[in-house]
Amino acid sequence: MSAEMQSYIDEAEKALLHTYNRYQVVFDRGEDVYLYDLDGKKYLDFVAGIAVFALGYRNEAYNGALKSQIDKIIHTSNYYYNVPAIEAAKKIKKITGMDRVFFTNSGAEAIEGAIKTARKYAYLKDGRTDHEIIAMNHSFHGRTMGALSVTGNPHYREAFEPMIGNIRFADLNDFDSVMAQVTDKTCAILFETVQGEGGIYPASEDFMKKIRALCDERDILMILDEIQCGMGRTGHMFAWQRYGIRPDVMTTAKALGCGVPVGAFVMTEKVGGASLAAGDHGTTYGGNPLACAAVCKVIDLFDEQGVLANVNKVGAYLEKRLDGIVEEFACVQTRRGAGLLQGLVFDRQVGDIITRAMNKGLVLINAGTNIIRFVPPLIIKEKHVDDMIEILRECIAQTEGERQ
Repeated sequence: MSAEMQSYIDEAEKALLHTYNRYQVVFDRGEDVYLYDLDGKKYLDFVAGIAVFALGYRNEAYNGALKSQIDKIIHTSNYYYNVPAIEAAKKIKKITGMDRVFFTNSGAEAIEGAIKTARKYAYLKDGRTDHEIIAMNHSFHGRTMGALSVTGNPHYREAFEPMIGNIRFADLNDFDSVMAQVTDKTCAILFETVQGEGGIYPASEDFMKKIRALCDERDILMILDEIQCGMGRTGHMFAWQRYGIRPDVMTTAKALGCGVPVGAFVMTEKVGGASLAAGDHGTTYGGNPLACAAVCKVIDLFDEQGVLANVNKVGAYLEKRLDGIVEEFACVQTRRGAGLLQGLVFDRQVGDIITRAMNKGLVLINAGTNIIRFVPPLIIKEKHVDDMIEILRECIAQTEGERQ
């Protein structure tokens, strides 16, 4: 490591709040599916900013759209209309088949809006303020207080209690556990279509359809968190679209802006017309022209560059190669996931393997302590998978060798 990069790391440790245990690298630029640090070292990126940079680095069409918008106007506030927000909302409606959009700055803020939507929807029906939301164990929805309240991992919540009240927890893919939590106060059932941080667990088709039927029967809102698993990552634009159902409310962020901070919660007309109204919710930056110009270009480029077809092709190849790792190494227990959202489950902690990979020029991330998560840019090719597997095999073998 150069003195320059070490000096930046030292300064960061003095200036930044210590809420992250960062890897000892300062990234400086990107190109295609590669990152480069300040010393010029090249890294194959299988993290994509945690499932954000779907289109890879230095996409000229994407960069050009942002530069053009910067030269026009960046921000006006939601007291006024702006063309990029209107166009972005229209495009989101088209790719979701849903009806109303609220732009946020992040995924956590989208979750906050979805929670408020559910409570207002229920309040307008009966005037009560004691409604309950059912969320899932092992879920992750964000770091704000509302998002933490529906995150099914006590470790994230315990230091910040009390959370918002009237949240019950069930188990993903266990419909009976959901039914055990349903009361006449239940106003929403909220979960990730594919649990990310909780271990790369996709919701089953049977579970999805039973939840949809239950919500229809009792006028409960089905809220799906597609912040990480949406925007093409599983081979569908949104993961729920493979099941032939539609949620009442959906949250999205991460790859929605491919690097520009932007999220949204989206709902059907039924919910939009009977929930949040003027004065109920707001945001200063959400939906600003720059962020929405990014959303517009991202959605256009997904279509123009055949991103979904690539995810389905390369995702199947990634599954095959990861399954080979499971067969080769006894310490690797199983593979889970869909498309280009995959996880390898180990019988031990994976921090050493991820650090070794970083040293060899491969960027990986965990999901929990014993799972390596693979969320590369959605434009990767099979050759990139092969390069990743070669480095990963070396790192696992070295770690195994040291344990013997």
